[in-house]
Amino acid sequence: MLPSQIMSELEELTRLNRKGVDALYEAEENLAKAEHKLDLVEAQAFLESQGTVADRQALARLEAADTRLERDLAKAQLNRVKTKLKIIETEIMTQATRAKMMQAEMRL
Repeated sequence: MLPSQIMSELEELTRLNRKGVDALYEAEENLAKAEHKLDLVEAQAFLESQGTVADRQALARLEAADTRLERDLAKAQLNRVKTKLKIIETEIMTQATRAKMMQAEMRL
């Protein structure tokens, strides 16, 4: 691999990493909204239910099942973005190491 190719690769990875920061914020925001919605739906369902506390809690959980799924999917998306960012950061380090090795070889 040529030094110019390594530099191009590093520039592209850096661009992706910056873009990933925005994706991370968006995923965190989506998760916060999903958790808020879940809390509201569950609390409202609890207040509208009849029976013992245990019965009301169970009914509220059932009522909020779809909202809980949305929250869980938002968590999964956040974890996916975090994983992708880690992969990009690892690749940046790999390319930087490769560039340093090539630089050392040129000195020899």
